[in-house]
Amino acid sequence: MLDPIADMLTRIRNAQRAGHKTVSVPASKLKFAIAETLLSRGFIEAVEKQRDETGKKESLEITLKYVERSLLRRDPAIIGIRRISKEGCRVYAKKGEIRKVKNGYGLAIVSTSKGVMSGEEAYTKGLGGEYICEVW
Repeated sequence: MLDPIADMLTRIRNAQRAGHKTVSVPASKLKFAIAETLLSRGFIEAVEKQRDETGKKESLEITLKYVERSLLRRDPAIIGIRRISKEGCRVYAKKGEIRKVKNGYGLAIVSTSKGVMSGEEAYTKGLGGEYICEVW
């Protein structure tokens, strides 16, 4: 696997479109931090680390969030998710270059020197960093 972050985002996107309740992805510190940011902004319901039967491999169990529109219809909380900084072309943003996603309705995730945080939080703290992805 060349880009584990893109794999995680694709698994979340595909699970939401298929209507699954949970999705499992291989764990890492960066993936957990991204999931925690999504959780704090209300795009997912829960995230927890789990080990397999042998106790060697760790995975993240992400509980997806849906908005109930009626008895028969529910819409995913994540409408779109896009990887910005890719493996072959890293994208960095200075403190003033972090832009709003979907006019403030979306979320930008930035990896700064103080950890992974939302673009809005990085902007208020005056931090720049790697522009990981956008979620709306």
